[in-house]
Amino acid sequence: MNIDNPLLKLFRSKIYTALVLLVCALCIGVVGYRTIAGYEWIDAIYMTVITITTVGFAEVNPLDDQSKIFTIFLILTSVVIVGYSISVITEYILSRNNLEDIKQRKMQKKIDAMSNHIIICGYGRNGKQAAKKLLAYKKPFVIIERDKELINRFQETNINFVLGNANEDETLHEAGIERASTLICALPSDADNLFVVLSARQIKSDLTIISRASQETSYEKLKLAGANNVILPDRIGGDHMASLVVIPDLVEFIDNLGIIGERNINIEEVEVEKLYSLNEVKTIRDLDLRQKTGCTVIGFKDDKGEYTVNPEASTKLVSGSKIIVLGRPEQINRLNSEYNIV
Repeated sequence: MNIDNPLLKLFRSKIYTALVLLVCALCIGVVGYRTIAGYEWIDAIYMTVITITTVGFAEVNPLDDQSKIFTIFLILTSVVIVGYSISVITEYILSRNNLEDIKQRKMQKKIDAMSNHIIICGYGRNGKQAAKKLLAYKKPFVIIERDKELINRFQETNINFVLGNANEDETLHEAGIERASTLICALPSDADNLFVVLSARQIKSDLTIISRASQETSYEKLKLAGANNVILPDRIGGDHMASLVVIPDLVEFIDNLGIIGERNINIEEVEVEKLYSLNEVKTIRDLDLRQKTGCTVIGFKDDKGEYTVNPEASTKLVSGSKIIVLGRPEQINRLNSEYNIV
């Protein structure tokens, strides 16, 4: 929207000019009829309005020659001012609509060029939190939201929005679901999330789908519909609060491992293919990440999806496996720079 602001400011300045001219014409007319024709204030205002708007009602009182000359001057002046004002306002309205269309087409063009991106359905509390974390990790994503006012509020944040209902297949296609890697259903209604999961799974069978659920009874339904993961925010919130009572220091430490801002990334998941060529199988010891980057390997996920906490140094890094590393933000940045991880 930034590129459109100068044009919109120009139109607004023209509107302000037109309003000032209209007010000046009204004041001149009222004062003129008051002093020249001797009308009362209310009669002077009435005569000025019907003259400027060219309505054509009869005069309040017969006009003398001086009053007639003044009326001619006021009519000629007001016709120009009113005509200018109408043209400016019309141009502003049409141009604003055109600018909105241009902006939407430009955003859609960016979305059409995206691939392996994430689609977030709904920009409520959960959707905003998901977007915040994805921004911190610099992951490309698109938000589907049907509240236009909400989109306009955040349109200068360089976030890609699709205006529409996520329940409709057309809207999912506009968000590039065929090229997306993940879909996050963060709609407030479990029924809407269920419908979106069914539609998305039908469109793309290998899509990773993560959905929220308000009711525990919706958990199995969403899983059966095709969701890979179902999150119950209320359950997570309750567990977290209880954990703060039982093990407060540990929970606080784990919370600090998460993302608070862009510079506070302490944990990273890395595919082994990005760390070295798989011509020969290496081990965690061979990588020597601690010496090179300062990061520590705290987890390992093998090619079958099994997790190992605090893996042995002799663990083999086969194709399709991942490692989870822990480090300070500067160490994580060193790791990403060392291995060109994006």
